[in-house]
Amino acid sequence: MIDFMIIILSLAIGAGLGIFYFGGLWLTLKKLPSSGNPYFLTLGSFFGRTVLSLSGFYLVARGGQWERLLICLFGFILMKVFLVFRLRPHKEAIIPGVK
Repeated sequence: MIDFMIIILSLAIGAGLGIFYFGGLWLTLKKLPSSGNPYFLTLGSFFGRTVLSLSGFYLVARGGQWERLLICLFGFILMKVFLVFRLRPHKEAIIPGVK
C-alpha cells in the first residue's frame, strides 16, 4: 500500500513539475512580443523553470530511488504531451475556413 502511494505521489509531483515548466514556457512565449527586454525574459524564465524543476526531481530521487525518479519523469512528459495538445492553435486560427 505504501509503495502504491509513493508511485502515485511521484507521478503527481512529476505532473505538477511538467505543468509548471511547460506552462511557464507557454506564458513566456505569450509575453515575449510585448516584452521590453526579451533576452532577460527568455533567460530568466529558462533558468527559473529549470532550477525549480530540477530541484523537484532531486527531491523525488533522494536516497538513490531511481524508480521514483523514472515515474516522476513519466508524469513530467505526460503533462508535456497533454499541454501540447491542449494549447496548440486550432486549424481555424491558422487558416480561416479550414476544419
